Amino acid sequence: MVNQQLINPKSIVVVGGTDNIKSPGGKVLKNLIDSGFAGELYVVNPKQEQVQGLKAYKDVTMLPSADLAIFAIPARFIPETARILAQQKNTRAFIVLSAGFSEESAEGKMLEDELVSVVNSVNGALIGPNCIGVLNTNYAGVFTTPIPALSTSGVDFISGSGATAVFIMEAGVPKGLSFSSVYSVGNSAQMGVEEILEYLDNSFDPETSSKVKLLYVESISKPEKLVKHATSLIKKGCRIAAIKSGSSEAGSRAASSHTGAMASPDLAVDALFRKAGIVRCHGREELISVASLFMHKPLTGKNIAVITHAGGPAVMLTDALSKGGLNVPPINNERKAELLEKLFPGSSVNNPIDFLATGTAEQLGHIIDYCENVFDEIDAMAVIFGSPGLFDVYDVYDLLHEKMKQCSKPIYPILPSVVNVKNEIKAFLDKGRINFPDEVIFGNALASVHQTPSPFVAEELSIKADVEKIRNVIEQNTDGYLLPEQVQQLLDAVQIDRAQEQTAKSTEDALAAAAILGFPLVMKVVGPVHKSDVGGVVLHVKNTETVEREFKRMIQIPETTAVLLQQQLSGIELYIGANRDDVFGHMILAGLGGIFVEVLKDVQPGLLPVGKEEARYMISKLRGVHMLEGVRGQEPVDIDKYTDAIVRLSELLKHAPEIAEMDINPLLGSSKRVVAVDARIRLDRTIHKH
Repeated sequence: MVNQQLINPKSIVVVGGTDNIKSPGGKVLKNLIDSGFAGELYVVNPKQEQVQGLKAYKDVTMLPSADLAIFAIPARFIPETARILAQQKNTRAFIVLSAGFSEESAEGKMLEDELVSVVNSVNGALIGPNCIGVLNTNYAGVFTTPIPALSTSGVDFISGSGATAVFIMEAGVPKGLSFSSVYSVGNSAQMGVEEILEYLDNSFDPETSSKVKLLYVESISKPEKLVKHATSLIKKGCRIAAIKSGSSEAGSRAASSHTGAMASPDLAVDALFRKAGIVRCHGREELISVASLFMHKPLTGKNIAVITHAGGPAVMLTDALSKGGLNVPPINNERKAELLEKLFPGSSVNNPIDFLATGTAEQLGHIIDYCENVFDEIDAMAVIFGSPGLFDVYDVYDLLHEKMKQCSKPIYPILPSVVNVKNEIKAFLDKGRINFPDEVIFGNALASVHQTPSPFVAEELSIKADVEKIRNVIEQNTDGYLLPEQVQQLLDAVQIDRAQEQTAKSTEDALAAAAILGFPLVMKVVGPVHKSDVGGVVLHVKNTETVEREFKRMIQIPETTAVLLQQQLSGIELYIGANRDDVFGHMILAGLGGIFVEVLKDVQPGLLPVGKEEARYMISKLRGVHMLEGVRGQEPVDIDKYTDAIVRLSELLKHAPEIAEMDINPLLGSSKRVVAVDARIRLDRTIHKH
């Protein structure tokens, strides 16, 4: 795992270092030299006496001790070389740039396993193989460029892809984004993104550590670790953004429930990041923009003043902000006429605040001052200021820099003229500022940050589950669908309100059940997966004659084993369900029932455990949430009771991890009850991990 020899080595050996700076071994050595590594630097090259001005050792056995070894030699030689270094030279940190391991072949996987075994035998740290290396304020252990100026006030970046790490640095540095460290984990043979994040959490110092973390993740193998340490870092004052690319095959397997069909791995990633408070990004430019926003004062409201001297970009930015749930409110303050007098004729202070192409630095200063001190409805300012190239704009950007220091409200500089005023922008960035050159990318990124909640922590339920009853039902059944009465027992064990029902296997049973339950009734076949498709659901049963007639018809439907009689209730159709993934564990989906879940798939995900705060958030993000408030005379749904049902389902799954798929559909909601009408549960122990 991460150790001091990896983070701050006193000596480094490049195994395979050469004079050829177009090769990984040559370039990483050059980067180490050029960056001024303060410790001892060694090179192993059996064919040369000197490499890049350094004495070259022909064999690792001839070396002095070395804290860190960086390998740029063929994969087949690395495990044994690492063993010699670990056992004879006290080497405890290893960065393997070389490819040819598990990403390539079964033989490569064996080499990788052997390498991990060697490193673990001395409690060492291994980065890679198949990576670009490690970059931090102590050394530049990468074979790529650019090598950005490094500062603890910059971002910590962990990437599962070396190329992506390079591209993000290439795109971020010209905009003013600075870095504190870069970890390229490659194959993650010993340590992946989760382990590096764990180290950043455990070693966090509020005075000296970076408060912005960026992740590029291609696979998540330890979701609990990711959530734990991301949540911890955010609670310590950090902010985290991540890209998760790719998907797993788990989501493509056949599923018989609505939840199983919809519970994709990508939806699980959404739920995971939201639970941890991570801002999810879907591309490099978005990640860079979100990271750049993290470098500014946090936005505490949602009302943005768009200050501009160009109409088009202001309109596009206003559209992006509005679509993302932020406001560009009109300025109705009685003193806006006072500001207008300080601007050129034709200017507008309605918001966007347009002070024309001829606007000056002084006028921009007046606008910012009014937004900061007078217009209380404004929470932040986005300043768009480019140039047609007719004159210098140093004074505008200098003023912007000063106002960003002085103002308590965040100011976001959108400086699109990266060619016409590149020198002025460079001077602005040299002051430690960051530029957002594209207003729409900026607007979308700000919306993503605004929409990402703080980490969720599941609260303890005030009413405990009947764990003994749950385990009895689970242990008395084999894999497959539970009988209706067994489903009822599980719902009762966590006190999920349900419609009263009875199962009948004969006409006499059906008539007796009707006498107990009362009319009107619903009758449903037990057995067939899709009841409605085979005529297996009858509503509004109001008398014993209908009970008898429908029972005789329904019991003849193929695969039917019994008929379920149930009280017919009214309300808005809701939906909750669960699906288990072999990596992410159980995911709960909540939404509106009926067509909303079957066709529109209006659902929100949550990974266990789901507490009241997260459940309420899931409901609030449904596209059809306003239907729950009561529209066109409909009775509203008790949101507290709907929230409670989601939390109780989470509690059931906690004690019954064998549940593979589950639907409660519909769950009827009214102002008085949220009651389960139909539920199906399938057990499967084969992928049970948790």
